[in-house]
Amino acid sequence: MRIAILTSGILPVPAVKGGAVENLTDFLLQYNDRHRLHHITVYSIANEATQGHPALQSQVNRYVYIETKSLWAKIMKRVYKLIYGEGYYHYTIEYYFRKAWQQLSKHHYDVILLENRPGYALHIDVPQGTRLFYHLHNDLLNSQIKDCQQLYDRASRIITVSQYIASRVRTINAHDQKCVAILNGIDLQAFSPDIKSQLTRQQLGLADDDFVMLFSGRVTAEKGVAQLIQAMIRLSHLPALRLLIIGSPFYGDSSNEDHFVRSLKQLAEPVRERIRFTGFIPYSAMPQYLKLADVAVIPSLWDDPCPTTVLEAQAMALPIITTRRGGIPEEVTEENAVMLETDESFVDNLAEAIHDLYQHPEKRQAMSHASLARAAYFNNERYAADVFKALSTSVRDKEC
Repeated sequence: MRIAILTSGILPVPAVKGGAVENLTDFLLQYNDRHRLHHITVYSIANEATQGHPALQSQVNRYVYIETKSLWAKIMKRVYKLIYGEGYYHYTIEYYFRKAWQQLSKHHYDVILLENRPGYALHIDVPQGTRLFYHLHNDLLNSQIKDCQQLYDRASRIITVSQYIASRVRTINAHDQKCVAILNGIDLQAFSPDIKSQLTRQQLGLADDDFVMLFSGRVTAEKGVAQLIQAMIRLSHLPALRLLIIGSPFYGDSSNEDHFVRSLKQLAEPVRERIRFTGFIPYSAMPQYLKLADVAVIPSLWDDPCPTTVLEAQAMALPIITTRRGGIPEEVTEENAVMLETDESFVDNLAEAIHDLYQHPEKRQAMSHASLARAAYFNNERYAADVFKALSTSVRDKEC
């Protein structure tokens, strides 16, 4: 098949600047490069960090880059805003899409795959013989979304990252036959408790006998970081308790500390010696940081669709404290994770769960074994194979 992948227009592919969606796209492309299944063209924003990347040498994957950062592009984005307004998404994303579509529409593809941007479909006149697929990583298509029925009808198939997201799509059509849920995968060779690491606790100001909790992800309000710090304050009587907060409020950028991060540091003042904000850490270094932790805490306050941070933590054999939100219960089990409700007692219950694991190393050990067992399903090979199976099956069905 000839497949076009239209990326979200925020971060580049290959995922040189991080991004969960971009890393997952890389997994598809790496799998295709190894198995030579299809001819794939990826449309991505340009970034100088992609120059010379080994992935660009593929014989079956082709990369087309859209310049969005040059002075000319910035001027044209403003022109687009004047002509089209904000568009379905932000005008900067709309500019990227329109420029990418100009390139894409010159070629014939059997499948056009929209990565997390179903709204693009409003501008697409799908050629005869081409099928349009959505790959939804977030809750972007439900009965409350603008033009939801039109967007739903235009898709040949809708791949979602969890049953939770599929259930949201089905608020448009309760008898839906288009959705297929394919849970995310990660590189289980990179994320493994057996990796050799040069990073030590001492380098981060931690002692070998500290009880280290780790949060990773974008440092934003809906991720529950403030509530985690509040739980830390309530447990200040536990002398060895430590917390690593890994991430930044912006994708791949730790140079800009926003108001929320500053408010977190102010909140953490009573226990500032026990909390370390690392800022953005390159994705390739994340296994080394996870290896230092005793427990991963992912206290999402929103309906997180299928966070890869959960998968990475359990692949590193960590016990997990998280919430019963979105697709998270599909990723973990009762054996390897404490899942909390995000109700009025959330901070108290979070502190209690931390205290319980702090006091019971044997429980942590059992959860660690369960995490490793659960992680086996979430490998990137299974993920990529399932996505390509969904694409190929649909095309064959069409031809029958």
